[in-house]
Amino acid sequence: MGFRTGDFPPVDPETFLDKPLFERTKVLALHWVQYGFGSPKMIHTVYVVKLLVLYVVGGTVLATETSGVGPFWDVAAWWNEPITYQKLVLWTVLLEAIGLAGSWGPIAGKFKPMTGGILFWARPGTIRLRPWKRVPFTGGDTRTAVDVILYLAFLAALLVAVVLPGVHSDSLSAALPGNTSGLVDPVLLYPPIVLYVLVGLRDKTVFLAARGEQYLPALVFFAFFPFVDMITAAKLLIVSVWVGAGVSKFGRHFTNVVPPMVSNSPCVPGKWIRRAHYRNFPHDLRPSKLAAFMAHAGGTAVEIITPLVLLFSTDHRLTLAAVVLMVVFHLFITSTFPLAVPLEWNILFGYLSVFLFLGFPNEGGYGVTAMSPPWLALLVTAALVFFPVLGNLRPDLVSFLPSMRQYAGNWASAVWTFAPGAEAKLNTLAHRPTTNQVDQLQAMGYQPQVAEITMQQTLAWRSMHSQGRGLFSVLARNLPDLDSRTLREAEFGCNSLIGFNFGDGHLHDEDLISAVQRRVGFAPGEWIVVWVESQAIHSKVQHYKVIDAALGVVERGHWKVNDAVNEQPWLPNGPIPLTVTFRREQQEPSPVAGYDGQGGATLGSPA
Repeated sequence: MGFRTGDFPPVDPETFLDKPLFERTKVLALHWVQYGFGSPKMIHTVYVVKLLVLYVVGGTVLATETSGVGPFWDVAAWWNEPITYQKLVLWTVLLEAIGLAGSWGPIAGKFKPMTGGILFWARPGTIRLRPWKRVPFTGGDTRTAVDVILYLAFLAALLVAVVLPGVHSDSLSAALPGNTSGLVDPVLLYPPIVLYVLVGLRDKTVFLAARGEQYLPALVFFAFFPFVDMITAAKLLIVSVWVGAGVSKFGRHFTNVVPPMVSNSPCVPGKWIRRAHYRNFPHDLRPSKLAAFMAHAGGTAVEIITPLVLLFSTDHRLTLAAVVLMVVFHLFITSTFPLAVPLEWNILFGYLSVFLFLGFPNEGGYGVTAMSPPWLALLVTAALVFFPVLGNLRPDLVSFLPSMRQYAGNWASAVWTFAPGAEAKLNTLAHRPTTNQVDQLQAMGYQPQVAEITMQQTLAWRSMHSQGRGLFSVLARNLPDLDSRTLREAEFGCNSLIGFNFGDGHLHDEDLISAVQRRVGFAPGEWIVVWVESQAIHSKVQHYKVIDAALGVVERGHWKVNDAVNEQPWLPNGPIPLTVTFRREQQEPSPVAGYDGQGGATLGSPA
């Protein structure tokens, strides 16, 4: 790919869209293997500049200049200063909450404008998704002036905590007698903690975008724990994130994540390396042995074993090796530019690895046994693992972010389908600061066919993951007119409706569909969604729903994960087996769409 020109799929835009869906899927999946999204390197450069200028330089300048710990270029003067650590965490939360960090820009489906976040959340009338219906004073799905005030107050409280100087801390002085910069005033942390909760109870989107599952506990530690306990609790927090993510990679999903992620990386030097992650390109796109090794030796094992070494090691050389490994791990993820682009998060975690475990080593009195009283370590650990454990047992109850499944491949996912012309109805949503992504691309100068093919590349990406094979199988068995419908990857589409998505299907489940339906009014059959829940850790199946925006859930069922991961993205053997557990009354069973193995659709008999 060039700096300003991308690698567009080798198709004729005038005729490609007339081909059957699974023939298109095969072409686009094979193209993804060698080029990923095919984005020009200029786009990646924009991300790198934003990361370095706004996040790294901007954050360190604010943190150091407001704390008296030296100029930002003198890294040796501030890298292990506790107040710098606190302020860099707060700066990260602020950027995430504004929408300038994760899920930003064209790689996340934000083309014009490139920012979601604040454009939605500071605007009354936009869609608001509450996490729990039983919480009083959270009813409705429309953002009010109160929501906007709470949100802007949250941003202001974070900024104030970043820019004001530190205050003296007796516990810090006892541990570090020579320290003169102090810590962030705990009083300044009370408002963002309270607002984190209030905003989150009103709108789960903002809470998840601000990564409340990780940063809210950190703010609590900053505000209420004495210094040594704060550092130790922060170690428990980061280790729980790493180990939780590592455990979530058990099973067969994650191996399917690595090949398309490597294929999309602008830092992989040659096509042969990309192709090596697939079993037999172009015939078999299941993961190769190399991909399996990368997934579970370079991923699962590193995220479980290395953090535990860091948590308990008292040997400096062993700790240093483990820190280097975790820094390289996060730099590698950053270099692949995942579709949710959590670049700032990965850079912060690389820094936290160095700060927490080399700046305040276990052998220096900052191990887990240093917490006082000793039972506090057990209490903090129990609190930190509660939602990951619950989320893995009952993924329907917990977002995949608090469940610590950030890269596991085991995601709640969906595909949207629209009758011809029906997608345009979404552009009638009042107060929405964006248009549909295909229209954003056209506004940037893309021809309509090119814009459509660009959007369909995200469908090919989804088909290369385990959920994609199941979702497309459900569509094939329910919609005999599938080839004539407009299909959208729901994660991207969700971004254009609520300003954020990080791969979490809980942000575009029935709640979002119902909120849109009340505003737009699709007719039956115009907007049909196939939605699947994450696989529970003790289960062998994934549970899906077919949702008609006008009618609600019209079908439920499940498929075996093994069947999904063993199939090709374009389903050459037909839809994988499905078990239907519910079908809406008075709904006539749809003909089953069979496939001729070449991508052509034929009508078969019901299964």
